[in-house]
Amino acid sequence: MSEVLLLSLSLLLFSSFSSAAVAPPQSYPFGISYHIDCGGPTDSTDQFNTSWLSDRFFTGGSTAIVSEPLRFRHSQEKTLRYFPLSSGKKNCYAVPNLPNGRYYVRSFTVYDNYDGKSHSPSFDASVEGTVVFSWRSPWSEDLARSGAYSDLFAFVSDGQADVCFYSIATDPPVIGTLELVQVDPESYDSGSIVRDFALVNYGRLSMGSGQWGPGFSNDTDLFGRSWQSDADFLSPETKKSAKEVTTRSTIIAGTERSPNYFPMKLFQTAVKAVGAGALVYELPVDAKLDYLLWFHFAEIDPGVTRAGQRVFDLEINGKNVKQIDIFKEVGSLHAYSWNYTVKNLSSTVLTVKLATVAGAALISGLENYALVPVDLATVPEQGVLMECSSAVFAMRALKDSLRVPDRMGWNGDPCAPTSWDAWEGVTCHVNKNGTALVISQIDLGSQGLKGYISDQISLLSNLVSLNLSSNSLEGTLPSGLGEKSLSRMDLSDNQFTGSIPETLTTSSLQLVLLNDNLLEGRVPEELYSIAVHGGAIDLSGNKGLCGVPSLPNCPLFWENGGLSSKGKIAIGVSSALIFCVLLLVVYIFCIRRRRNDYDFGLPQDLMSLYAKRNRYQRQKSLMLLEMESQHAKALPTPYTQ
Repeated sequence: MSEVLLLSLSLLLFSSFSSAAVAPPQSYPFGISYHIDCGGPTDSTDQFNTSWLSDRFFTGGSTAIVSEPLRFRHSQEKTLRYFPLSSGKKNCYAVPNLPNGRYYVRSFTVYDNYDGKSHSPSFDASVEGTVVFSWRSPWSEDLARSGAYSDLFAFVSDGQADVCFYSIATDPPVIGTLELVQVDPESYDSGSIVRDFALVNYGRLSMGSGQWGPGFSNDTDLFGRSWQSDADFLSPETKKSAKEVTTRSTIIAGTERSPNYFPMKLFQTAVKAVGAGALVYELPVDAKLDYLLWFHFAEIDPGVTRAGQRVFDLEINGKNVKQIDIFKEVGSLHAYSWNYTVKNLSSTVLTVKLATVAGAALISGLENYALVPVDLATVPEQGVLMECSSAVFAMRALKDSLRVPDRMGWNGDPCAPTSWDAWEGVTCHVNKNGTALVISQIDLGSQGLKGYISDQISLLSNLVSLNLSSNSLEGTLPSGLGEKSLSRMDLSDNQFTGSIPETLTTSSLQLVLLNDNLLEGRVPEELYSIAVHGGAIDLSGNKGLCGVPSLPNCPLFWENGGLSSKGKIAIGVSSALIFCVLLLVVYIFCIRRRRNDYDFGLPQDLMSLYAKRNRYQRQKSLMLLEMESQHAKALPTPYTQ
C-alpha cells in the first residue's frame, strides 16, 4: 500500500467554483456539520445559505490572502491558513465534541502565490491519523492558481476529528476551507469492508450533467457530496458514440434513503451508448491501492417497459464482473446501485466498460474510492479503566505542563501517522497485539522547558525512558513516575523540589539521574540499591538529600522536610505515656477525695449531737469552777488564824 496518495488525486476533483456545503436539513437524522473558512476573520453566509465559521480549531500557523482574490467568487476561497516551520512540522485542525461515527470531510487547497515566492509547497495531509493526501511541488499551473477540492469518508472514534498537515522539508502546508458533515455510519457498506478504511474520493461522476451539488449549485446532497461531470473521463472513442439522456420526472423511487442517501438528481440524467456500442471510462488511480466502485443506474427511458430490453455487461479492467438489466432489477423510474471492489491493480488507469448485450448500455453515476487502510493510532487506553484516562490525554497534559514550544509540533496523535515522525522527542512502537501504538520514550533534554511534570504521566504505562534533563522544570516529582515499565530516567539539572517519591522503588529503573536539583529528605534505600545491582544513580548537587552513602546522615527525627516515621512514632509513644500519666493523676486525685469525704464529711444529725455534747461539757465545766470558787471563799482552811 502506498503511504501517501499521489497529487493526481486532487486533480481528479473539483476546480475552484465554490467551497460551500449545505448543512443537512432537519429531516436528516445526522445534523452535525462544520464549515470552517480557514484564514477567515469573521462568520459569514454564502449564496447557498450555508453558514461558514471564522477560522478556529487550529493548533498554529498564520493567515494569508491569495494573490489574485478576484479570481475566486466566494470569500472563503480567498483566504487561507499556512503553517510555517516555526509552528512545527506537524499542525492540525482539531474539531472537538463530535459524536462518534462516520464523517464526510472535504477541504479546499489553494496556493495562488499568496507568499510571493512562486513556489507551491510540498506537504502531506492526514485525517484521524491516516495519510490521505500528498501534495508535491511543483503543482500544475491551473492547480496552483485555482485550487482543488479533496474529500473522503472517515470514522471518528474519540470525539474529536483531527485533520493534520506535515511539512516536507521547510515548505509550509496550506488549506483554504475545511468541512465536516456527519453521515450514516452504515453508509457504503461500512459493516462489511470499509470500517477499517478511509474512503478517499478518486472521482464522483454524474453522467450527462455538469458539476453540481452543495457549493456548486442549488442542488443538495444530504451527505454534502459534490458531483462532477463525467465528460473528462470518457475514452476518446466513447465520446463520439455517447448520448446524454434526461428525465423531468420527480418521482424516481429509491432515492434519498438510508444509509447512502443518494440524491434524486443523480438518477435524472444518464449517458447511454449509441446503437450497439460501448461506454468506456478511464479513471486515474494509484496502482498500490485497492478501490471501491459504486455504480448507479435508473431506467428513465419510457421506451423500456420490460426486462430484457436493456442488458449490458459490466467489465472492469477487462474482467466481466456483472450483467446488468435495470428493469429486471428494480423496474422503471427506480434507483439501483451496485458496488464492486477492485484489487491488485497493475496500472495507474482503471478501466470501466459497459458493453451492450441488448438495447444500449446506460449509466447514471459512478463513484471511485481508494480504500486507504486506517493507520495504527496511539492506544486509547494504557492499563486504565476510565475512557478519558488515555495515553493521548496524558501527552496533551504533558504538553501543557511542560510548556512544550510550538516548534516541536506536539499536535494531533503523538504517534500517528506512522509514516511521519512522531512528536519531536517522542518514540512509539507497536504494542504486543499489533493493534495500536504505545509511547515508549520521551526525550526532551535541553529544550528550554520551564513548566512541571503533570501527574497524568502515570497513564503512560509503557514508558521505558524519560529524559527531561537540562531544563528549568520546577515542582515536585509526581508519584506517577513509579510505573513498572520505566527503566531510564534523567531529570538532572532542573529545579525540582520536595522528596523522592517512594513509588520509584517499585519500578524497573536501571538508570536514575536526579543530580543538580533542589530535592530534599531521606533517599529510599531501595532506590539507592540500583547501583548495587549493576545500575547507575546520581543524586549529587541536592543539598537537602540524606540517608545513603555519599550523602549526609538524616536527623534522627527529621526527613523529607518534616518529621520522619521514627519521629512520628516517638511523638506518638510520648503522647501516649503523658496521657497515661495524666489519667493516673486524675485517678489518684479522685480516689483521695472520696476517702476524705468518708472520714470528715459526717452526716448532719451527728454534727448536731456533737455540737450539743460540746455545749453540755462546756456548761458543766463552768459550773464546777464556780462551785469551787464559792467554797473557797466561805470555808477557811485549818491553818487560818
